[in-house]
Amino acid sequence: MNRTVVLEHVYKEINGREILKDITFDVKEGEIFSIIGRSGSGKTSITKLIVGLWKPTKGKVVVFGKEIPKISKTELEEVRKQIGYVFQEGALFDSYKVWENVVFYYLEKENRPKDELMDLALEKLRMVNLDERVLDLYPSDLSGGMRKRVAIARALATEPKLVIYDEPTSGLDPITSRRIDELVVELRGKTGSTALIVTHDMISAFTISDRVLVIREGKIRAIGKPEEVIKNPDPYIQSFVGDIKDCLKTLHI
Repeated sequence: MNRTVVLEHVYKEINGREILKDITFDVKEGEIFSIIGRSGSGKTSITKLIVGLWKPTKGKVVVFGKEIPKISKTELEEVRKQIGYVFQEGALFDSYKVWENVVFYYLEKENRPKDELMDLALEKLRMVNLDERVLDLYPSDLSGGMRKRVAIARALATEPKLVIYDEPTSGLDPITSRRIDELVVELRGKTGSTALIVTHDMISAFTISDRVLVIREGKIRAIGKPEEVIKNPDPYIQSFVGDIKDCLKTLHI
């Protein structure tokens, strides 16, 4: 199986402090891969390296077969076009209508007819189970779950090979959170894209992921299939997953 993302012995230092320490893992094409850890553990730092916002102090970061720190700005832009990013709070533009938010990349980068862009927006909205009724609404008119769906639709607008979800269930009630989980799985099936999820929602991570990585203070503490990580005897892992074991049992995990 091809590998969409590869990190090899990656270190990242900021202001003399190591925030990532010897990070090595890969994300296989088409899988749902979750990175879990408490606040400040280094989860988002990893995504910044993957999209080329940061360069590693040491080590290799490879995406779609290209070593990110070594490619040109033009090549990096092409790589980024193949990555959809769902921000933690959605990051929708309040002054833009829903359809404009969804096709924002093309409004900024290309000169396409409005009708064409609206059709594209509607196509992506339907993929996240929304319809034409929301096209001319503003983000403030939507519920939290609907805003999250619009953010996902925007991430899908460029037909990315990789979608990075940053805390996709943050701020949502449990029922809406599970619906977003179902949507992530559904979209992987529809598009064949790879999903990299950064989350502290362990119910989400352990129910929809093919593999899970646990990070603490910039170091990987465990990586593997959900059932493998749950059984890891490391005391930290056990303290981390202990509170949800009963819940996971009810979900047959």
